[in-house]
Amino acid sequence: MIAGAALLACCTAAYGASSKLAPSDEAAAFKAAGFTLKGKQWRSCDDPTPTYSPGAIAEVRDLNGDGRPEAVITEGGTYCYGHTGAAYTLVSKQADGRWKAMGGGTGIATFLPTKGKGGWPDIEVGGPGFCFPVVRWNGKEYKFNRHQYEGKACRPNR
Repeated sequence: MIAGAALLACCTAAYGASSKLAPSDEAAAFKAAGFTLKGKQWRSCDDPTPTYSPGAIAEVRDLNGDGRPEAVITEGGTYCYGHTGAAYTLVSKQADGRWKAMGGGTGIATFLPTKGKGGWPDIEVGGPGFCFPVVRWNGKEYKFNRHQYEGKACRPNR
């Protein structure tokens, strides 16, 4: 289990270096992900504990090759996200300039080379354990596709 600032450093590093968004795009991306600006922090979880890490844009890049940016927004803390201690939301800038939430959940998103409809990458959702769900874009939403560990099929312990 990772706490507080260590979680944000962990998870931001996992996504790699990020490009910056213009302030108006950044605010619109957070709002599309369901975050509210409280003071100087973007929050989707009302976590009162010291382990909380507020919303952060962990990565900005064009994931599906359409020439428009996508952003991965992360937030952390065990109060809202249990033993995983992290959550992500993937948002995409649309052709009309609006931002749209494409998917997200509890865990750490890792983009895979395998693809769903429209060139969207599959997402492995990491957390505790050794068998992770992979979600795939079906043209409307990211849905469960399989479980894997280190690229090999696995069955989670139930």
